[in-house]
Amino acid sequence: MTFRSPDTAPLFRNYAASYPEHAWLAQQFVDFSLGGFETFERTHSAGHFTGSAWLVSADGERVLLTHHRKLGRWLQLGGHADGDTDLANVALREAEEESGLTDLVVEPAIFDLDRHRIPARGDEPEHWHYDVRYVVRATGSEQFAISEESLALAWKSILDIANDASADDSLRRMAGKWLARGK
Repeated sequence: MTFRSPDTAPLFRNYAASYPEHAWLAQQFVDFSLGGFETFERTHSAGHFTGSAWLVSADGERVLLTHHRKLGRWLQLGGHADGDTDLANVALREAEEESGLTDLVVEPAIFDLDRHRIPARGDEPEHWHYDVRYVVRATGSEQFAISEESLALAWKSILDIANDASADDSLRRMAGKWLARGK
């Protein structure tokens, strides 16, 4: 039995059309997705897809970040696809699980792409995360609950992130994209 690769290429091409300066990166994601469904499983040792949430407040001025337990850095919420080829759904699921928030809405278009190496830990070898990021908006209560994956959660000013030279590069990039597009 032959399995076709999930057809994620149009999503990545649409992203490239919106952000032509990242067309080269979008093509890497297209090429990686040709590896089939295995690329959506964390057991794919060379690398795998992850989905992340740029979780913005209802007013669009703040983003909910996690002080990541394993990495020890402030980052956006997100996690492994674990076989789910709908990466917008992965981003929404991870946002809900990691924040305890309900009444979240995910935008269907890709907001950002980031390919980054994850260092070896224990029995897990070094590998690549092909992180597909979506805007998720809080439409109800913003009272979060810290999950076991986080040391802390905090609503941070997007403008402050964009202007903070010490912030993670990809967070600053997303903050800049968010500010450029408006709320």
